[in-house]
Amino acid sequence: MISLSQLHTFALPAYAKRLIRIEDATEPQTIDWQAPFIVLGEGSNTVFVDDYQGVIIQIANKGIEISESTDAYILNVAAGENWHKLVIDCTEQGIYGFENLALIPGTVGAAPVQNIGAYGVEVKDLITSVSGYNIELGEYQTLTAAECQFAYRDSIFKHALLGKFVITSVEFTLTKAWQPQLTYGPLQELNAPSALQVMQAVIAIRSSKLPDPAVEANSGSFFKNPIVPNTLIESLHTQYENMPTYPVCTNTTKLAAGWLIEKAGLKGFKMGGVQVSNKQALVLINTGTATSDDLLAMVAHIQNKVFSQFGVVLEHEVRLVATTGETKVEVAACHK
Repeated sequence: MISLSQLHTFALPAYAKRLIRIEDATEPQTIDWQAPFIVLGEGSNTVFVDDYQGVIIQIANKGIEISESTDAYILNVAAGENWHKLVIDCTEQGIYGFENLALIPGTVGAAPVQNIGAYGVEVKDLITSVSGYNIELGEYQTLTAAECQFAYRDSIFKHALLGKFVITSVEFTLTKAWQPQLTYGPLQELNAPSALQVMQAVIAIRSSKLPDPAVEANSGSFFKNPIVPNTLIESLHTQYENMPTYPVCTNTTKLAAGWLIEKAGLKGFKMGGVQVSNKQALVLINTGTATSDDLLAMVAHIQNKVFSQFGVVLEHEVRLVATTGETKVEVAACHK
């Protein structure tokens, strides 16, 4: 049996039957994909809530190829590369566009699955294509950004290609005509910053708000920021005038999940060995004694408390893996 506690940053005790590390993009075609499996990067967005009865496929291939056209840099990056290191290296080399996404944990291959985003930038805006092995067809494919069906923290890899496609590399296009993206939060206070200054500001902001998984075991932002109808926003604003909102389109608006959890009185709240972070209510922390029951109970408690107070359904962004595969915790009140 393979211990999984060091393979996911929430560090719950769990075991799997077998671990396969993919260190070369040609390896997926050699694997027996008949067995139940879970594809894993650095485990920063996955929590094992039980012993897993299948095979862990860990993506660990490396390599970065950089070319350029007259007006852009084109980067082909192996899926196993560390995301934050890529951001730092590119910014320091004068290749700009990633800086708002600094300090997001995980691998490059995980970035398009989740369509990671922060401070007004989503990775879909920078992706040209995603390459990998189609398990169902038994062949390698390259999908355009449009074919990836990106949405808010979502992509085709969570739906039609879930369990059917192993990402081996991602191609990015970064314009040379760089302009800073300063629309979100404290970044608005920056005056004509360089890309390096934007990156440093993002790192400082995230460091002040988000606990380091190496110090306090956590999985980063645990819940998605909910997108709700504007009719609900109008109702909520009568009670909460200072509620932060982010327009999405003419009919919907995004809310800050961390704000909702904090206003529900749950910041710092503890249940067993799991605690809502005192720094950022969006983060759940394993205090060192957490069990899977503690975590699942905490997630359900937060969802139900927020739904009861605001009428807003919170979905967990973190992938929860049980004995036979992924599982979800949902608002109990919605299923009565």
